[in-house]
Amino acid sequence: MKISIITVAYNSASTIRDTLESIAKQDYPEIEHIIIDGKSKDDTLKIVSEFPHVSKVVSEPDKGLYDAMNKGLKQATGDIVGILNSDDVYNHTDVISKVMSAFVNQNVACIYGDLQYVKQNDLSKVVRTWRSGKFRYKKFLYGWMPPHPAFFVKREVYEKVGGFVTDLRSAADYEIMLRILYKHKYSCAYLPEVLVRMRTGGASNASIKNRLKANLEDRKAWKLIQKKPHFFTLYLKPLRKISQFIFK
Repeated sequence: MKISIITVAYNSASTIRDTLESIAKQDYPEIEHIIIDGKSKDDTLKIVSEFPHVSKVVSEPDKGLYDAMNKGLKQATGDIVGILNSDDVYNHTDVISKVMSAFVNQNVACIYGDLQYVKQNDLSKVVRTWRSGKFRYKKFLYGWMPPHPAFFVKREVYEKVGGFVTDLRSAADYEIMLRILYKHKYSCAYLPEVLVRMRTGGASNASIKNRLKANLEDRKAWKLIQKKPHFFTLYLKPLRKISQFIFK
């Protein structure tokens, strides 16, 4: 099977080389790496041109991160789709091999794993590890979600359920996983190891104010699938995340 990996970039010259190298070093042969660039003004595209493994490059203005991801989904031709941001990296050289083997062996529509947050300027310095745990549908009601960069989906699933909701500013990745796994109940399996390293400093976690805004976005995501989340999701989950922000 072939896998399509989508990387969205905009003025990402300071980080995208690490992302590109982590994909170039994967030992799985059938990788279609798609770069969706928002018409960068720095050396992003110059750096991309140095990597012959890149299959497709689209560089044009977009309407934001999730609009760019939807463009990537339209370009993808692989059996499986993964999304790796331009400041994230795969944790080791056989991540994709293990993911693809899991799809074959477990015969599921989705695979997810764990993620580590690392220092912005040092990928070897781990700040926190996101242990996803085994999948249960009802865990979504208590604030659970898998890490999106470590979430891999059969392309036919996206074709059936649709792409990212661009009206959501920070929760579109949460909503699409909620839609795929909770609303439509596609089969899913957990790969219990760290697949991705993500630099700290994401927009939704940059401040207490942004964390509160992100929680409101999460509530909008639930409304879109016409479900009412548990009390924990509405009130205790944001308080927990704010406490993590304060004491990190």
